[in-house]
Amino acid sequence: MQHWYVYLMRCADDSLYCGITTNIDRRLKEHNAGTASKYTRPRRPVKVAACGEVPDKSTALKLEITIKKQHRNDKIALLKSSTIALQ
Repeated sequence: MQHWYVYLMRCADDSLYCGITTNIDRRLKEHNAGTASKYTRPRRPVKVAACGEVPDKSTALKLEITIKKQHRNDKIALLKSSTIALQ
């Protein structure tokens, strides 16, 4: 069974980017190489601000959408109150 993760990346300009992946280390490398997203490309380097495992892709996508709709402070609070552990 494949593991899915929801993550928050902290960009060089201190903005936050939320996404999902099956391999957090690979995804971090892709973001820092400039091949992962248009948003993070000009805001490199990025680092993992928070990451957590969820049961499946559907759950990951739903949580990602919920987080992306939140304001910055609410994103952090939501992650702190969920099953996602801050790194």
